[in-house]
Amino acid sequence: MTQRVRAPGLLGELAAEFAGTAILILFGVGVVAQVTAGGTGEFDSIAWAWGLGVALGIYVAGRISGAHLNPAVTLALAVFKGFSWRKVMPYALAQTAGAFVAALIIRWNYSEVLQRFDPGLTSKSQGVFSTLPGAGITEWGALRDQIIGTAILLFLILAVTDARNSLPGANLAPLIVGLIVVAIGMAFAVNAGYAINPARDFGPRLASFLTGYETAFLDPSGYPYFWVPIVGPLVGGVIGAGLYQLFVGRFLPSDEPQPGANSAETATETAAMSERARV
Repeated sequence: MTQRVRAPGLLGELAAEFAGTAILILFGVGVVAQVTAGGTGEFDSIAWAWGLGVALGIYVAGRISGAHLNPAVTLALAVFKGFSWRKVMPYALAQTAGAFVAALIIRWNYSEVLQRFDPGLTSKSQGVFSTLPGAGITEWGALRDQIIGTAILLFLILAVTDARNSLPGANLAPLIVGLIVVAIGMAFAVNAGYAINPARDFGPRLASFLTGYETAFLDPSGYPYFWVPIVGPLVGGVIGAGLYQLFVGRFLPSDEPQPGANSAETATETAAMSERARV
């Protein structure tokens, strides 16, 4: 007789989202601190570490929560993939909390390096924790960039995690999603730092503000920039998921349940798990 595995419940899902997002930020913010403030490595190091952080975070959380790790993913899945609306805000809060705690760890671990690099804790090192607009880029240009980058992210996440599509084998979907983030970083970083994730940006931004970065919510010109990497990804994620449905999803064959599969709600969602199959 097959024993049914007990579902983790909302608390377990939130714990997984917290842990997975924390892993993502430990590698992502950590590499930016090392490259920017420590002078070790280069931009390619940043792109690869962020992508690997995403992949590892997905492997941590995927079985339990679907490993969204990103409020833009959670929102898009609620709009287009039947993810429960009552879980959207709890997921976003857990993701942001994970990013916040991980950023505090990086702030503590690199405190001497940051102090030496930027004694005044200004925008010179703020980019370690949160994104800023590139030279000559207005907030509206940055917003456009975040919408486009996150739309690409969600379009491709759905493409590689849709159970009706050609899924990567051998549990490689998390790695593929990580490579998507690497590619976006290499192609869409200069305008606004490719946050493409409200939790990734706001959690570390808040952590830096509470540990001495008085201008953490502003860009170098003094504009309250913090909303751009929140609104842009949320809008872009819905657009990207909608475009996937329009151009690909609606033409795929209907899902057929696999023998022994539990059709309870789960995670196709962002990370590498099938959205409707928790075995």
